[in-house]
Amino acid sequence: MVLPPKVTDRAFARLAEINGSGPARALRVAVEGGGCSGFQYDLKLEEVAAPDDVVLEGAGQRVLIDPVSLPFLENAVIDFTEELIGARFVVQNPNATSSCGCGISFSM
Repeated sequence: MVLPPKVTDRAFARLAEINGSGPARALRVAVEGGGCSGFQYDLKLEEVAAPDDVVLEGAGQRVLIDPVSLPFLENAVIDFTEELIGARFVVQNPNATSSCGCGISFSM
């Protein structure tokens, strides 16, 4: 059985800030082929989960992972970071053997 990623309290808190009092949108984290290292993360907000999504919940918020992406994200940590260069959701993935400086592209 594949273990889903962990979502930090900071990521759930930021998602709650983004949603505010509007419609509750979930953060979808997917892995796609492409990018400069072979795979890339695709992060976007969605209102509806697919029937086969893994749904991670915390602080009244949801993160969605599709079944194809799940093995690539096993034991990963989904976080939110604020740095001088900007603020963003990040994936700390122990399965990635290397990653691009952009933080979006990785190889396994």
